[in-house]
Amino acid sequence: MINALRIKVNFRYILNICSMVLCLAGCAQDNGADTQNEQMAQPKMTLWQAIDALPRQIPFTKVKIERLLSAELVETDEGGNDLFRFFKSNPVKLLDGVVIENVDLRIKRVGPDPGFLVLDTGGSCVTIEDVRLHYKNLRITDRPRGRSLEEVTSHTTTLSWGTLSFGFKERNRKCLASVAFDPTSAKTGGGSGE
Repeated sequence: MINALRIKVNFRYILNICSMVLCLAGCAQDNGADTQNEQMAQPKMTLWQAIDALPRQIPFTKVKIERLLSAELVETDEGGNDLFRFFKSNPVKLLDGVVIENVDLRIKRVGPDPGFLVLDTGGSCVTIEDVRLHYKNLRITDRPRGRSLEEVTSHTTTLSWGTLSFGFKERNRKCLASVAFDPTSAKTGGGSGE
């Protein structure tokens, strides 16, 4: 009788331990999803607000762009060279559903330089008509040459601070793929990137 009682107690003990393990495993799995969502920064702005705010950050620096877009920029050697420092980011989800899939920042290593910035976009589709609602004086500055579906048609406007280009890839010609900020050298500060 005592052995049967011990078996029941041990069985309940094992069941309780299994329940706790399953509960902890479920919590850990939920935590993983939360961690993945936390990796996608969410500044409180739309794509158009970001496009309007970024030229005020010229000359571009790592710190200014990180602060504005709530994104961590990491220096990378991909495409890097002795003249420029290259930075990239994790995805950034904007309020209008547009996702900045990568922030590509390029800053001269030595000497004054305004920097060069590209936002690779995804998420909600932004059409050329959407772009034209904000920028009327667009001209085509680059066209695909038939070598790749990654080639873009660039629609560019010249503004007081430099040029702003909107790229549409051949792969999906209807939706915006990138926004490039190419400031003129007149508004330079330093070239360290910090």
